[in-house]
Amino acid sequence: MIVGAALQCSSYSLGQFIAARVITGYGNGLNTSTVPTWQSECSKSHRRGQLVMIEGALITGGVCFSYWLDFGFSFLDPNSIAWRFPIGFQIFIAAVILLFVLELPESPRWLVLKGREDEALNVLGALSDLPSDDPYIWGEFQAIKDTVLENQKAGGLKDLFTMGPDRHLHRTILAYINQMFQQISGINLITYYAAAIYQNEIRLDPLTSRILAAANGTEYFLASWIAVFTIEKFGRRSLMLFGAAGMSFSMVMDYLGGKGPGIVAALFLNAFIFPVVYYFYPETAYRSLEEMDSIFRKCHRIFTVVKIAQDEPRRYGKKGELLINYEETEEHRQRQASVVTNKGMEKLREGLNHVDHPNPDYSAETGTARQG
Repeated sequence: MIVGAALQCSSYSLGQFIAARVITGYGNGLNTSTVPTWQSECSKSHRRGQLVMIEGALITGGVCFSYWLDFGFSFLDPNSIAWRFPIGFQIFIAAVILLFVLELPESPRWLVLKGREDEALNVLGALSDLPSDDPYIWGEFQAIKDTVLENQKAGGLKDLFTMGPDRHLHRTILAYINQMFQQISGINLITYYAAAIYQNEIRLDPLTSRILAAANGTEYFLASWIAVFTIEKFGRRSLMLFGAAGMSFSMVMDYLGGKGPGIVAALFLNAFIFPVVYYFYPETAYRSLEEMDSIFRKCHRIFTVVKIAQDEPRRYGKKGELLINYEETEEHRQRQASVVTNKGMEKLREGLNHVDHPNPDYSAETGTARQG
């Protein structure tokens, strides 16, 4: 992002600006996709929702800040500093992030995946402020390790489109639709083009349009903090249902006060979110990532995952206290037995590879012939 922003604010040709935008977009894409994943994997079940919401609120804070920065520098137009400085200012923010990221630990789940189990235990202990040999940490580590070992059987990206015991396709579709819901609400249209819409469609003067756009960004930022303080209390499903109902009501008001098929379409799309969330999206509050993996593995039909999540006992309480020791569960014993069986089969195959075959030509071709 630093390289892309530097190239953008120093552009004197359209080609350089477009290339710089691509570079910046690539960096921003890596950030926006990695940060929630890392944060979720490093957060405790009773704090994960709140921490992810804070990350989202800070994104809207950046949008709010950029609106007011653009508004202030718009008075310098037509001097190129009016757009060069706002674009270049993101270099400072990216540099601060880069500086602090260096001190952050790797995700314990990624460390387990890479076989660095001692480091994973140390990170888990540090995140809970407990020694790495504490039973709480060890149980959490075992749950992560079992899940990671199961995921290692996956076949890569193509596995996202399979409906095996892990129900990867089911999860992928839910994630995709959730992101789609965010976009069909029209939020990006308002975020990027609010001032242009106010000026060109509603016919407001340029100054008023820019002030309203900045005010909209401010309201966006302030409203995002509501979820920070309610996400754990009311749960994810309740807030998603409330948001869908609120957006639908807003579209009804627009329809009563205006006209056009676009408003009707927006009303239908927003109203459609409500039943989809109600019937297909399980509650994840106070659930560890490994618990959600277990819930999906117990699901055999798309309509049952919500009910399974409601009935499945929680392993952790509302303050993070341990309710069910994972090492004492039947699921852990089954997974351990599966791992032992798989390792035994691998050793058996390795042993068979070193047994002389009665046909010497076969041994020679397969490379298993013993050296005399």
